[in-house]
Amino acid sequence: MDLGLKGKRAVVLGGTRGIGRAIAETLAGEGVDVAVCARNADQVAEAVAALKAKGVRATGAAVDITDGPALKAWVKGVGEEFGGIDVLVSNAGAMAQGHDPASWTQNFEVDVLGAVNAFDAAQPFLTAAAGKTGDAAFVIIASISAAQADNASSYGPMKAALIHMAKGLARQHAKAGVRVNVVSPGMVYFKGGVWNTIETNMPDFFRQAVARNPTGRCATPQEIANAAVFLAAPVSSYTTGVNLVVDGAVSNRVNF
Repeated sequence: MDLGLKGKRAVVLGGTRGIGRAIAETLAGEGVDVAVCARNADQVAEAVAALKAKGVRATGAAVDITDGPALKAWVKGVGEEFGGIDVLVSNAGAMAQGHDPASWTQNFEVDVLGAVNAFDAAQPFLTAAAGKTGDAAFVIIASISAAQADNASSYGPMKAALIHMAKGLARQHAKAGVRVNVVSPGMVYFKGGVWNTIETNMPDFFRQAVARNPTGRCATPQEIANAAVFLAAPVSSYTTGVNLVVDGAVSNRVNF
């Protein structure tokens, strides 16, 4: 299937590791020019080199997502450098699990305000791109934790806020051709990631968590990236306001 992405331009927040890296590489593999940002400059440089090796334009920078003006300036700069933005992916996450005020603040500033500020900066470019081609996309990576809770934690509610925001943005910008969708993963395993750390430090808990999933395993970053890139592509041009759960059926919710 031709996704219709060749020649488009994308910005991926948190694009050097895990899900974000898989999204960036999958987009590049489809012929998309890609810009990535993350906290670690060395990881950004390595990711940009790998993306360029796929034959597309690639750029990146070490950006503090909690610095709103800096994030907006970087996104605007990418739009000017690339001559537009067709796809924005907000994947950056603080991953704070606590119920303490510091955890709430961290998740809000990175996950929520990061998405808000990035979209504010990208929206003029997305609208212009949609005006020319009929389609542009904003994809947010949230979590199945938004829909279930075993205890009080700041993580799930902040992901739920993103899903709610996405629906509003989808309705607000639909006439302009700018689509907004969410992918909510379950457990995703990669070296250096959260579940790899849990496997190393809490092996019994890790085995129990995996056993609860009907598939008996975690997702790979690529499996989540496939869903995100599909929603970002013009082949999904009538899909907007969706929260796509990709969790191996670990949740028992019914999406009507």
